[in-house]
Amino acid sequence: MKTKLTKDELKPVVVFSGLPWEAQMIKNILENENIEAFLNNEILGTVAPFYSSSGMGSVKVVISNLDYEKAKMIVEEFEKGRNQ
Repeated sequence: MKTKLTKDELKPVVVFSGLPWEAQMIKNILENENIEAFLNNEILGTVAPFYSSSGMGSVKVVISNLDYEKAKMIVEEFEKGRNQ
């Protein structure tokens, strides 16, 4: 029997921060792995992508802390492939 989680146990966690197209790809990959994700700062990242290097205009992929370990491995694989 699964117990209901309290709001203190569920927390949003940023698992990726980058360019809009990268964040969208990460979100799609996570959702294909049954990890619910949403984008934060999507409009700012699209309007002012030149701020991405400083983090101001980067789009963030946000997930539940319960999915963090699995999502972190997926993001690391994505970044490894991107840097080759």
